[in-house]
Amino acid sequence: MGIIRILFIADTHLGIDHAFRPRIERRRRGPEFFANFKRALKPAVEGRVDAVVHGGDLLYRSKVPARLVAMAFEPLKAVAEQGVPVYLVPGNHERSAIPHQQLARHPRIHIFDRPRSFVLRKGGFTLALSGLPFVRQGIRRAFSELLDKTGWQEVTDSAHVLCIHQAVDGATVGPLGYRFRYAADVVNPADVPRGICAVLSGHIHRFQVLTRDLQGRALRTPVLYPGSIERTSFAEKHEKKGYLIVEFEARTSVGGLRKWRFMRLPVRPMVQLELRLDGMKAPELTAWIQSRIRHLPADSIVKLKVHGTASREAMEVLRAASLRSLAPPTMNIEASLADRYFHRPRWDSKKSSKLSTNSAIKR
Repeated sequence: MGIIRILFIADTHLGIDHAFRPRIERRRRGPEFFANFKRALKPAVEGRVDAVVHGGDLLYRSKVPARLVAMAFEPLKAVAEQGVPVYLVPGNHERSAIPHQQLARHPRIHIFDRPRSFVLRKGGFTLALSGLPFVRQGIRRAFSELLDKTGWQEVTDSAHVLCIHQAVDGATVGPLGYRFRYAADVVNPADVPRGICAVLSGHIHRFQVLTRDLQGRALRTPVLYPGSIERTSFAEKHEKKGYLIVEFEARTSVGGLRKWRFMRLPVRPMVQLELRLDGMKAPELTAWIQSRIRHLPADSIVKLKVHGTASREAMEVLRAASLRSLAPPTMNIEASLADRYFHRPRWDSKKSSKLSTNSAIKR
C-alpha cells in the first residue's frame, strides 16, 4: 500500500516585527517566527515527508524588501534541495501574489499563482495537488468555476487534494469562537467535489479540522487548517500553534486521506492585564505595573489594556520607552487605550484630544 506524507504549514507571517535597521534596542518577535518556521520544516529537511504544502501568508504583507523574500524562501529551498517538493498558495497578506517572485525560483518549488494543478508521484501512487491563490471577494459564487480552471479532473488515476487560503463555513476564530457562515467571502464546503479527498487551507489561525457542516452533517471532504505557527494577536493568546503531518494512501488505482497529526510548536505566553486608571498618579501607576509583571514569566508578551482617562503624566508612564524600562529585557510589553480620550491641561486645550492607540502608546 503506497503512502504519501505531506507536511502542511500555513500563516507563517514572516517579517512581523523584523527590523533590518532597528532604531531602538528591544526584544523583537520577528526572529521567533523564523525559528518556528525552521522547526516546522525540520521533518522535510530530514526527508521524513514526501512534500511540503504552505497554505498561504508566507509573508506578513505584500510590499516587502527583496531581502525578506530571500530570507523566507531560504528554508523552503533547503527543503527542495533535499529532493522534497514544495507547493505554495499565495495568501491575502501577499495580496494573492508572491512579491519578488524571481527569488522563489527553484525546480522543486511550485506556486499556485493561478488556478492550476501539480502532480506528485511516489512509486505507483499519484497525488494531484490543485489550488488557487487567495480570492478576496466573491469566492462563494466563483468557487466552482475557479476549481474547474485548475484542471483537477484532467488528472486521472490519482488522489486529489485542494490547496487554498480561504475561510470555509464552520471555521472558528477568536476567544468567543466566532464561526464563519454563508458569506460571499466564505467557501461552502458542499461545493467541494466528491473526487477531492481533502482540503488543505490556510487563512484561519486556529488549528482545526472541519468534518461536519453547519447543520451537523458529515462533510464529504474534510477541511484541514494547521493554524499559524505563532500567536499574531492577543485574540490567539490561548491557542496552541504548530503544523500538520497529513498522510494519503493508495486505494486500488486512486487514494484518499489516511490520517493527520498535529505537531505543536513552542510559543511564548501572552498576557493581557486590565488597567483601570481611576485617577492614578505616575508613581502609583508605575508601582501597579511593576507589581503585576513581577509575577509573570520573564519572556511574556504583555498587553496593558487601559481603561479610564489618562493624565499627561500617566501617559508618559505608558509610553513604549517607559514600559520597556519597567519590564525585563526578555519581555515584550505594550499598552492600548480602551477609551479614546485622555485629559490634557487647559493650556494645551487647542490641540486635539483624540489620540489613536498606535500613535499614543506604541513606538
